[in-house]
Amino acid sequence: MWNRRPPLRRLLLAGACLIGLTAMGAAAARAEDALVKQGEYLARAGDCIACHTVPGGALFGGGRPMPTPFGTLYSSNITPDAANGIGKWTAEQFYASMHTGRSEDGGLIYPAMPFPAYTKVTRADSDAMYAYLRSVPAVGAAVRPHDLRFPYNNRSLILGWRTLFFSEGEYKPDASKSEAWNRGAYLVQGLGHCSMCHSPINALGGSSESRAFEGGLIPMQNWYAPSLNSDKEAGLGDWSIADISDLLRTGVSKRGAVYGPMAEVVYDSLQYLTDPDINGMAVYLKSLGQHSGPDASVPTISSSESSLLLRLGRDVYGSQCASCHGEGGLGMPPHFPPLADNQSIQMSSAVNPIRMVLNGGYPPGTAGNPMPYGMPPFAQSLSDNEVAAVVTYIRSSWGNRGEAVSARQANELRTAPLD
Repeated sequence: MWNRRPPLRRLLLAGACLIGLTAMGAAAARAEDALVKQGEYLARAGDCIACHTVPGGALFGGGRPMPTPFGTLYSSNITPDAANGIGKWTAEQFYASMHTGRSEDGGLIYPAMPFPAYTKVTRADSDAMYAYLRSVPAVGAAVRPHDLRFPYNNRSLILGWRTLFFSEGEYKPDASKSEAWNRGAYLVQGLGHCSMCHSPINALGGSSESRAFEGGLIPMQNWYAPSLNSDKEAGLGDWSIADISDLLRTGVSKRGAVYGPMAEVVYDSLQYLTDPDINGMAVYLKSLGQHSGPDASVPTISSSESSLLLRLGRDVYGSQCASCHGEGGLGMPPHFPPLADNQSIQMSSAVNPIRMVLNGGYPPGTAGNPMPYGMPPFAQSLSDNEVAAVVTYIRSSWGNRGEAVSARQANELRTAPLD
């Protein structure tokens, strides 16, 4: 009796159950893979690698120094290492760190992590990023203690900072705007944390939401991030969507190129975003650029000195710059950006054009621009007077209306740290 074969119907049912379980397992695996891939994309959009990976070091292993006016902070290890990373974190704890600026034990996180922007990230996107970070190789690097001066090493002071500068809450779509505009706003305001550089930073290291995207000098880096809501600085309200998209995706466009910290953002982050997401950011940024700009700057040098600088600057430009940028400043875009009618040349701050003349630089090497044309440095061949003269010349020629700069300004940036 025990040797009888099971009825055919029972065998078929058992086989069907096994097939069903296998299919369910495969579907779950595909869903998990898709979640991890989505999380990787979002981590790119958030440029997590820029802070949490030491150049040449292990991915997301932390320990990258971040100099601030208050001392040096070191980024955390966000790999799935149980002892030093986020290996013991739950998805809820990870979301709390993004949304509320608190670590897994409820401790206050220093606002070098842009949680005032990340708070806008949805729970679904946070969970996807968590799944991705749990999938990367674990790194056993211990978290390096911050090196902050007193009293800034007292974390309880962050409570006051948060009261002044932090408003918790996910992004809420604007029903009066298009889907593309809302997607762009979500990325720019949230994961992209663009306001962290493109807003003025006060003595407490904060910026009010009312002044978001007004532009400002990036602390400790000696680069000026232009206002995004001013047609007198970034001037994106006058750009086409295609030109803004090209700049974000490749680092160059017919209207200009990115250098310095923004080149790193394009290289590490923006070049990997999809066309719809880049288009959404362009739509949103263009809408910001149609607002009125800041008041005109006050001249800092006399008209006679300015006149002398212009004459010297014309000679320096003709011998050093015209071969690439043209006698009329029109350049040869996208490889050699135009200087005429270029808002980045005319901004209230002359930091960026002075630094470019002194130190040169390259746009990022991207899939859309794999062999970028660079600008050589002239610090070794031009005096402070000559640097000031040529920058003054390009800021006030061909219809440009930038103020003159002095040899002292050139010298201050010549001797300042590059980053």
